[in-house]
Amino acid sequence: MKNALFPLMLCCGLAQAAPPLQALDDQELAQVSARDGIAFAAHIVINDPTLVGAVTDSRLSLGFGGDGPNRYVVIKNVRGVIDMFGVGLSIERKPDGGDYVALTLPGYVKYTNFGFESLSVQNDPQAPVTSSMGSVNINGSLWMQGQLRIWAH
Repeated sequence: MKNALFPLMLCCGLAQAAPPLQALDDQELAQVSARDGIAFAAHIVINDPTLVGAVTDSRLSLGFGGDGPNRYVVIKNVRGVIDMFGVGLSIERKPDGGDYVALTLPGYVKYTNFGFESLSVQNDPQAPVTSSMGSVNINGSLWMQGQLRIWAH
């Protein structure tokens, strides 16, 4: 037990010995160049049926109106797991000297039972689905590269 506590006590002592943080004035702050950005990974679970009290009839609906009655595109029971990593967000410099925001596409995405139970067009989004145009279930991996770049004119 003593051997396990020694590294912990050593780290605590080093953390206390660090100098206090101090604010930078505008000139000092202007010299800081932190262009590494941030990177993150995500584990997204949508409508997990194994959870206690899970929803068994979820709907995503999109309504359209016009000259006739309203119609709704209804996607029933969207669910699944998405794992992704290698997503980055950074500020980059253009050749003309301007800056842009770069969103790096995820290097790896894995889908597990991702999809929906039915897709239908209905007059009432809450009515039971009587005619489905199909369902989707995706299991697989995807590798991507590239950036989405955003800048102002």
